[in-house]
Amino acid sequence: MTTDTPARLLQLLSLLQTPREWPGGELADRLGVSRRTVRRDIDRLRELGYPVQATKGADGGYRLIAGKAMPPLVLDDEEAVAIAVGLRAGAGHAVEGVDEASVRALAKLEQVLPSRLRHRVSTLQAATTPLTSGDGATVAPETLTVMASAVAGQERLRFAYRSGDGTDSRRHCEPYRLVSTGRRWYLVAYDLDRADWRTFRVDRVAEPFATGARFTPRELPAGSAEEYLKQSMYRRQESYEFYVTFAAPVEFIAARLPRWFGTPEPIDEHSCRLRGSSGDSVEWLAVRLAVLDCEFTVHEPPELVGYVRELGSRLARATGGTTDVR
Repeated sequence: MTTDTPARLLQLLSLLQTPREWPGGELADRLGVSRRTVRRDIDRLRELGYPVQATKGADGGYRLIAGKAMPPLVLDDEEAVAIAVGLRAGAGHAVEGVDEASVRALAKLEQVLPSRLRHRVSTLQAATTPLTSGDGATVAPETLTVMASAVAGQERLRFAYRSGDGTDSRRHCEPYRLVSTGRRWYLVAYDLDRADWRTFRVDRVAEPFATGARFTPRELPAGSAEEYLKQSMYRRQESYEFYVTFAAPVEFIAARLPRWFGTPEPIDEHSCRLRGSSGDSVEWLAVRLAVLDCEFTVHEPPELVGYVRELGSRLARATGGTTDVR
């Protein structure tokens, strides 16, 4: 019998968070208490904000249902390890759609993981190889969690950084946001030594640590961290405008292309167009468009039109085709 009420409530909550209905008698047997005690404990959980639904009947039943707010979850060892491994795999490869929120969740989870579970997570990750697109650099999950915690806690951050030309430096900054482009992670931060805003590729960061010194966030010289990163990237490399039409609904295209390509506009309910800009090579953009799984037409620039035509011909020849794609 569990006589410690807080421990018993956690055990009861863990049972209720499985997707089934629990008869009152079965819960009483599992907890080693009376049905009356189970009813009192259910009332305590409701007072704490957990939406527990009771059903009438000879034995009565209880189940946890969706409420207006997200209550704290109680995870067993296997569940905690599974979630941590999944979040690490996704965050480490900047998977499109897995953004800063998932990294914050990973940081919170790893902060409270017992050492035995943290070791299991690291062992499992080391023994598995995720299947990724191969066009983005991997990032150590520990690097992301340290940075995400510093962003959330508004703590100054120090780290070693290697620039694109191989120059090594030490950085001291006020981290503002982590941004995923779908291929890479970037940190938008105010560099204290240079007294200016900077963007850092996270795969070039080493030995990050939060100093514990708090700061009040400065006003970003752009509408959002995403917009600032976009402007920063285009300042560093030559970009070009492109115009493409798609034989697919606007919602289909918007869900499959990075936000900073631009916003697709509907032509009708079955097609849309996109006037955007990119700093990537026309070769990469052509391949990115080709994997959208819909018909499309490239109108400009001429370099992109020419490469898409060349790529189509090459792919046709690869399958034994002889017709040149126009």
